[in-house]
Amino acid sequence: MELFKEMEKHGHEQVMFLQDNKVGLKAVIAIHNTVLGPSLGGCRMWDYDTEEEVVIDALRLSKGMTYKSGISGVDFGGAKSVIWGDPEEDKSEGIFRALGKFINTLQGRYSTGTDVGTTYDDFVILRKETPYVGALPKEYGGSGDSSIATAYGVFHGIKASCKYKYGKKDCDGLTVAVQGLGKVGSKLTKHLIDAGCEVIATDINEEYIEKGKELGAEIVEPDEIYDVDCDIFSPNALGSVINEDTIDRLKCDIIAGAANNVLANHSFADKLRERDILYAPDYVINAGGLIQVADELGVGGYNEERTMKKCEGIYDKLLQIFKIADQKGITTVDAADHMVEERIAMMKAIHNIRG
Repeated sequence: MELFKEMEKHGHEQVMFLQDNKVGLKAVIAIHNTVLGPSLGGCRMWDYDTEEEVVIDALRLSKGMTYKSGISGVDFGGAKSVIWGDPEEDKSEGIFRALGKFINTLQGRYSTGTDVGTTYDDFVILRKETPYVGALPKEYGGSGDSSIATAYGVFHGIKASCKYKYGKKDCDGLTVAVQGLGKVGSKLTKHLIDAGCEVIATDINEEYIEKGKELGAEIVEPDEIYDVDCDIFSPNALGSVINEDTIDRLKCDIIAGAANNVLANHSFADKLRERDILYAPDYVINAGGLIQVADELGVGGYNEERTMKKCEGIYDKLLQIFKIADQKGITTVDAADHMVEERIAMMKAIHNIRG
């Protein structure tokens, strides 16, 4: 990888490589853009196959956080930290304390929280070394489980997608294929079943599968989820699930879920539009967790009612994006990107005003 060229191509400001051999920490922090404010983004832990995969994920995810912040109207930029290791085998107090030390050297330029492979307990440890942590458990003074806000926002995003695609004010009677029954997917599944949806779901984790069954979801094998005849396909696990191997198998009208980087690359946004499949851009629909953490880190501290109200606003934001995409004959991804880029340009101009 030609790292500087990749950073220039996608607009990254800073990439840090972190290592502490004593505790076994190998990590990357990627800061994408801080025009809107100090950067914000969770910490992922995953057992990647190569160093290049670690870097690519950090770059992609951090850029996504800038756009997520931009579309959500919060005054934060985007970043991400990625720990290279097996979250089931390699976690330790030392890894998270060392990471906290490194984050603290940035003096507020970057704040973090949970993501795939990390839990709130990990950040209780990390918080001992730095104050720049969000969504800690309520008993530790934080705003608590951010997957609640994320799932709530995704549910409202699904309702907006149904409104635009079907003219329905709700999703009652529709079939939703839910990929991933983890922290967000299980909560989303409950929202959907309570709203009268039929849910067909999958996961690779047996514990999560049992949770899905208890909620009333029909379970299929992981690879079978792409072949489910449904109204809505909802990816809520890892990214790049819409790719050359899966796109022609989809039997849905809408794609709307909590996963980041759902599309393997931008060309799949064009292919979905060609197939008349409505795509809710991932960083718009899954912004609930960021909205919560931004509220917690903002002036005056966390307010749950205010946060949930902002998550409900994902409904109107998506309707606006869908309308712009149709009017301009562009993909929903392009419509959302343009809105974010206009906000960043506006804030950059404001920063140049001198009193």
